[in-house]
Amino acid sequence: MNASILLVEDEWQLAQIVKDSLEMRGFRMFCAKDGREGLLLYQEQKPDVIVLDIMMPNMDGFTFTSEIRKADKQTPIIFLTAKSQTADLVKGFELGGNDYLKKPFSMDELIVRIRSLLSRFQASAPATEESTVVAIGQYSFNYTKQTLTRNNISEFLSHREAEVLWRLCKHRNQVMERKPILMDLWGDDNFFNARSMDVFITKLRRYLKEDPRIQIVNIRGVGYKLIS
Repeated sequence: MNASILLVEDEWQLAQIVKDSLEMRGFRMFCAKDGREGLLLYQEQKPDVIVLDIMMPNMDGFTFTSEIRKADKQTPIIFLTAKSQTADLVKGFELGGNDYLKKPFSMDELIVRIRSLLSRFQASAPATEESTVVAIGQYSFNYTKQTLTRNNISEFLSHREAEVLWRLCKHRNQVMERKPILMDLWGDDNFFNARSMDVFITKLRRYLKEDPRIQIVNIRGVGYKLIS
């Protein structure tokens, strides 16, 4: 079965162009004009990829993404944005976005990004919540709920924080290379995304600071190692 795409875009002409172009290439398309309508379509159709504008009436793209990520951490999300401010892009990644395209963009580039995300996210998430709860020193990390708990006090992580920590846990006491994680979570290993990842590592160190046995060590030029 061909992959399904949910497009959430309030510019009707742009939405029609994207819809027609993707359908010509075999994708199944569902279109919504704002975030509220997009949420309803998402719940009905469970698309393989979500492509959405940031600035929309009724519910913007950031709010939409936040709602989706409460229950679904796997469906890839691509932002379409006319904004170029670093803070906006960081916010989008923190909320759980996987990639972004600045308007105006070429359809060929959008299709390449969609296919790249589909290939990266084909691997299924862990099947049960029990398989996503791991101990990190004095902490209990629940990947599904995105919580880090110590002494019955829970810290709620952002989607991107949870994704980075989950990968660190899977490579515990081993070097986790930067490039594969950047390509997996950010879609590119450019300087901006590498700096963004550094910010998330700093945040995770802060969350884990109460247990001195836990370290996230920077392996210069290679990546990071979680020691616990």
